[in-house]
Amino acid sequence: MSDQHLDPAGNTQQFRAYAKRVENEASQEPKRSPVLPIVAVVLAVAIIGVVAYLLLR
Repeated sequence: MSDQHLDPAGNTQQFRAYAKRVENEASQEPKRSPVLPIVAVVLAVAIIGVVAYLLLR
């Protein structure tokens, strides 16, 4: 006959392992590419240059 007694420490250990795994997955942020900010800065400088050229003409 099998014992129906569940080990509460085993369940706690399983929960802690699960919680730690979920926490680690949540803390890993996707890596962002620096291309978008660089393009935005280049466009801003180009627009400012064109506006300055047109105003000083």
